[in-house]
Amino acid sequence: MAVAVFNLANFQARYPQFNAVSPTRLAALFVEAGLYLSNTDCSPIQDLGRRGMLLNMLVAHISSLSGDLSADGQAQPVGRVSQAAEGTVSASFEGVPPTPGTGAWFQQTQYGAAFWQATASLRGMRYRSRPTDPNQGRRWGY
Repeated sequence: MAVAVFNLANFQARYPQFNAVSPTRLAALFVEAGLYLSNTDCSPIQDLGRRGMLLNMLVAHISSLSGDLSADGQAQPVGRVSQAAEGTVSASFEGVPPTPGTGAWFQQTQYGAAFWQATASLRGMRYRSRPTDPNQGRRWGY
């Protein structure tokens, strides 16, 4: 079975901002990324190099959403800032958190937005015309 395998060195070379995140966590997120893009022989992305790159985008997205890049380790708030104050710091966000796997969910980080754009061709309908019949429409060939 041909599957993409998580390569920590490749991931950290592309996304050095995640170097402080534990390799075990990143490997677990790579498996989780398989929920959003199949990492099996039946994947719509058959090229393993391309599939690995897309899965790494998802790892960066999920890790960022989880707060791995924030100073306090807290997940970033979701939604548009509707109110903000400066004295005693206050902020309000509006909007319902997006459902995982939707376009709005991917648009929350630069990594998810890149994945969403890179996989646009997978979300459209694919039309395949009927193959030409060499028997000119005769079903049984006699």
